[in-house]
Amino acid sequence: MDFQWLIDGFQEGLQQMSFLELVAVIFGLASVIFSMKENILVFPTGIISTMIYVYITIQVGLYADMGINAYYVSMSIYGWWLWSKPTKKGEERPVTWLNKKGLIYALLIFGASYIILYLVLSNFTDSTVSHWDSFTTSTAFVGMWLMAKKKVENWIAWIVTDIVSVPLYFHKGLILTSFQFLVFTILAIMGLIAWKNAAKVNVHAL
Repeated sequence: MDFQWLIDGFQEGLQQMSFLELVAVIFGLASVIFSMKENILVFPTGIISTMIYVYITIQVGLYADMGINAYYVSMSIYGWWLWSKPTKKGEERPVTWLNKKGLIYALLIFGASYIILYLVLSNFTDSTVSHWDSFTTSTAFVGMWLMAKKKVENWIAWIVTDIVSVPLYFHKGLILTSFQFLVFTILAIMGLIAWKNAAKVNVHAL
């Protein structure tokens, strides 16, 4: 298979890359790595990256992604507080799996957010990727909520988000960001493995 078009696109993306996109990518990658290590620095680095992407996504017409990045900022503040708050036993909040009630909530969040976002994007904006944009935003809604609560399943949501985001951002001309999501996919798989191992010692779901 000829991958020259991909190489050319990546080189073109680097040439067109803004300083802001570079900073957002660097802090975004740092945030994922800190998350894998259960390090609270996941939140301040994530806030910097997502605040920049609020501006970037507005510029390229990814309006739902603009909303999700704004949501990331608020959820990062919430997660920062939650991770800093010890449990009733005075211990660090553990990594756990979702219980059935939590899984139902996650599915409801995804379904409701997808329907609402798609209707808004398709009827009130000039978005050309309403389905894609709504889907990645909805899965990311779930992923951020679950990460703040230290649930293993957050990585599954991120893997799905990242895989779909690779062609989405490439289509929008943000080649470096597209490559970033490819790296995110690999890191998310590693994060899933790491958090599964961490959850083995935590038998009580929150």
